[in-house]
Amino acid sequence: MAWFYLLLAAACEMIWPLGFKYTNGFKTHVPVMALTLAVMTLSFYLMSVATAKGIPIGTAYAVWTGLGATGTAILGMMLFADPRDGFRIACLTLIILGAVGLKFRPPPSESNTPASTASKTAE
Repeated sequence: MAWFYLLLAAACEMIWPLGFKYTNGFKTHVPVMALTLAVMTLSFYLMSVATAKGIPIGTAYAVWTGLGATGTAILGMMLFADPRDGFRIACLTLIILGAVGLKFRPPPSESNTPASTASKTAE
């Protein structure tokens, strides 16, 4: 369930930057400004829920920002005719592969964690 919250947070992270474009840098369209801030807040909240449910903060942040940045870049290509050359697509693919790799990395064993090492040396 923690990964579900993190994926929802990443989806929000893909959407709220569009608010910058649609509000002309927070200069017009007050309702869209409010919606942008609400989605931004929801993104932070969902990531905090994901970390509270057990995803390590470094993993959560890397996945959240990686998926958010990649999704935003893809939305920019689709909605605003941002550049979409092969090199850019390859780089975005590497970001996604890194996020997927973090998802499927096995958790560290109890004997290798810094906290367990510190408690053993204190005994």
